[in-house]
Amino acid sequence: MGGSSWSDDLYRDRVEYRKVSGTPTFAHDVDVKSGRKEAKAHDTLSPYGIKVREARDSEAHPNSVAIGVIFDVTGSMATVPRVLQEKLTKLMQLLLNKKYCEDPQILVGAVGDYHSDKVPLQMGQFESGIEIDEQLGLLFLEGGGGGSYEESYQNALYFFARHTSIDCWEKRGKKGYLFIIGDEKPYGASSPSEIKKIFGDVVQENVLTTNLIREVQERYHLFYIIPNGTSHFKDPELHKCWAELIGLENVFMLEDPDVVCEAIGSSVGMFETALTLDKVAADLGGGKDAMVVRNALNKLANISSVRTAVGEVPTSTASDTNVRL
Repeated sequence: MGGSSWSDDLYRDRVEYRKVSGTPTFAHDVDVKSGRKEAKAHDTLSPYGIKVREARDSEAHPNSVAIGVIFDVTGSMATVPRVLQEKLTKLMQLLLNKKYCEDPQILVGAVGDYHSDKVPLQMGQFESGIEIDEQLGLLFLEGGGGGSYEESYQNALYFFARHTSIDCWEKRGKKGYLFIIGDEKPYGASSPSEIKKIFGDVVQENVLTTNLIREVQERYHLFYIIPNGTSHFKDPELHKCWAELIGLENVFMLEDPDVVCEAIGSSVGMFETALTLDKVAADLGGGKDAMVVRNALNKLANISSVRTAVGEVPTSTASDTNVRL
């Protein structure tokens, strides 16, 4: 996938058409919540039976870079995909117009709680053009969750570890990027029955979250974004949990969720172009938004691996101390 190209004009035309015609942006979500459709992942976003999602080079995009953006859509987190949809042009302008990333291919998806939600996982395709907006519109923003201070993020990790194939890594040894946006801890493992039900895969024993993180980090730079205004933003235990799992510098505390696109685009730019925080602030026009992004990415800017998009697997020691097995 990912053979088309991004157009700001086409995106604006789609937004205007929806406004004039009264078409909802998240049409599948509206259809499910109104009872017109069954509460399940849209057929194009269902992970069941999917062998692989691919981010491939093409004539139009010879240097593809895989970027996954996965939303927790439980509770108050269900509002965050709307922010990305509304500011999608900002993300693409940073990546393309500011030349942070030559040929980005973006996969959007959503995660919930396997133990309580009807739709615990949704996964799109890697796309380069307006299809990104189309797939956002097919997400079901369930707004559920189980209340255990855990969500099933490990299933998104399983998908990226075992059901994606990306040319940036396979051809050039350059890692892709995976951003998970949430506000709770992951479960410590997925059971064989869970894996079977969600993916159709057969495994013989529990798949540990710590093992999945190691698998993902072999091919992707893995980040966890905690937006302000969500249930556990101020809880140091949440930050500690994810810092021990994926590395302190890869956990972003985002004081304003409205700049999630800016944070994603800027962090990719820091790897792809050795972007500095001063340049980040300048490209964002200074002011509050620039300061929020700068604060979120401050620790990332201090590590040497940001100087190149290729490099060693992150050295932070994974630990499941704060994760229930």
